[in-house]
Amino acid sequence: MEALQEASAGYQKLQTDLAILVDKRARLEAQLSENEMVKKEFANLTANNTIYKSIGPVLVPQDQNEAKGNVETRLEFIRGEMKRVESLIKETEQQTEKKRTELVVIQTNVRQSQLQNPPA
Repeated sequence: MEALQEASAGYQKLQTDLAILVDKRARLEAQLSENEMVKKEFANLTANNTIYKSIGPVLVPQDQNEAKGNVETRLEFIRGEMKRVESLIKETEQQTEKKRTELVVIQTNVRQSQLQNPPA
């Protein structure tokens, strides 16, 4: 019975970890989309347009090239994080499947044991 409880707790932890990773991936996808929209808007700018950066409650003018570079850097970082999270999701899904199989085997063994040795 103890092995069943441990396997069940391990399975639940993996499911929780997986849910956290999936949520993180969704947030990264939203950030990626937002930054890609900003990049598209930058493509429509002329040299005369001014870009402002929000620093606290103040908007400060920013160099276009610097702003474009910052967005590119963010996009690269987000894409890298998404690859890392995807890898972790895949790994966690595999671990979850192994733990689920282990849980089924333990449950089957417990049932067979109960059938062979019914309580008096």
